[in-house]
Amino acid sequence: MNPTTRYAKSGPLHIAYQIFGDGPVDLVFVPGFISHIENYWDEPNCARFLQRLGSFVRVILFDKRGTGLSDSIGDLGGMDQRMDDVRAVMDAVGTERAAIMGISEGGSLASLFAAHHPARSQALVLYGAFAKFTSWFPTKESLDQLFEYIDTNWGSGTSLPMFAPSMAADPAFQQWWGKFERLGADPGAAITIMRMNSEIDISDVLPSIHVPTLVIHRTDDVVVDVEAGRTLAQQIPSARLLELPGVDHPPWVADNTEEIVQAIGEFLTGARTGPVMDRVLATVLFTDIVDSTMRAEAMGDQRWRDVMESHNRIVRTELERYRGIEVRFTGDGFLATFDGPARAVQCAIAISQSLQDLSIDIRAGLHTGEVELGGNEVHGIAVNTAARIAALAGARQIFVSRTVKDLVAGSGIEFGHHDQHTLKGLGEPMDVYLAIDQGRRLASFASAPQRRREAELLMSETSHSLDNLRDT
Repeated sequence: MNPTTRYAKSGPLHIAYQIFGDGPVDLVFVPGFISHIENYWDEPNCARFLQRLGSFVRVILFDKRGTGLSDSIGDLGGMDQRMDDVRAVMDAVGTERAAIMGISEGGSLASLFAAHHPARSQALVLYGAFAKFTSWFPTKESLDQLFEYIDTNWGSGTSLPMFAPSMAADPAFQQWWGKFERLGADPGAAITIMRMNSEIDISDVLPSIHVPTLVIHRTDDVVVDVEAGRTLAQQIPSARLLELPGVDHPPWVADNTEEIVQAIGEFLTGARTGPVMDRVLATVLFTDIVDSTMRAEAMGDQRWRDVMESHNRIVRTELERYRGIEVRFTGDGFLATFDGPARAVQCAIAISQSLQDLSIDIRAGLHTGEVELGGNEVHGIAVNTAARIAALAGARQIFVSRTVKDLVAGSGIEFGHHDQHTLKGLGEPMDVYLAIDQGRRLASFASAPQRRREAELLMSETSHSLDNLRDT
């Protein structure tokens, strides 16, 4: 369940905040330019990032005045008033002293608070932050481009490449990003906030920060130049700098998100906090477009991108319909988990049916077993098994393990002929069954030699997207 949203009074205004986690340290999370504390939890990457923080500290999350769920009436105020908001939230929670973490523009506010209120600041964590606004928008022309976007396209999510290039091809993330803009602030408030932010320069304050400080910055951050992070680390006495590769500005996307979380955990608690591993029973689904490489070459880049956008939209729609959890997009397919095997099979059948209307053929494999949940991934033999089963399938075929078949008894799902296979990396032979698409009977079982050839081809084509499924 998502945390409950509460309100603290800061003068006449109401500041929305949430509390979650139960670690020994309180951490006040100061957001960037805009935020919406409830919308954060609708994006899986962001939710996992926050949950990881909450695994070792008690997190106090809030929307600054004029943004998200906090009051936007009257003057948005300057840095003084925003420091009052931080203090008001801490008072409402009943914490006298907390670590302060600031992201992007929130880093400037967090730094100012730590300098003015060292008795209430246990430590300072700065991510993608800056002392001077020009580290974000170095010229008036670049800032004017943002103003034009806000004025004409705010809420569309098309600004995503400016903030998280690695997610630009992900329609679901772009849709969330557009919602993030709309809920974070209305266009007028967004422009007012950015005009206020354009005056930020706390350079002279940095030497006056005397709390332990960790500065984290991605080297090729597309929003805030890495020199801004280096300057913070140089000017704040005894600050530590952790510079990581990457272009994305939000800390909850990209491959090194877990490394960021671990560094924060070690800095605040004195102990390196490994990924939280929860073992649960789940049904794992792998899907894959048949002959994707050949089709992409035949269609050309633009047509293939259009096909993939339709494919991704359909798969995600069916996953949502059947309560599946998308774990990873593999380039031409998906890895997802379900808490019910019948819904997983029904989802795979629905995906195959819907994609046939677009002349897209997929293969799919499912297995139910215990998986480990850690960071943004799932791990374990069950994941490997589902991948191997998917590799056996041909066009319009959905293969399942005996475990899945046995667990869906009574659901009305029909299964065809089965074969026994010794799957790579698994010791005992496994019975594999063909799930029947009752609306359009799926393609008949291929011969064993043909299945082996298809399996070898599939594993070759998709090895780049299954590299984390190496044999244990």
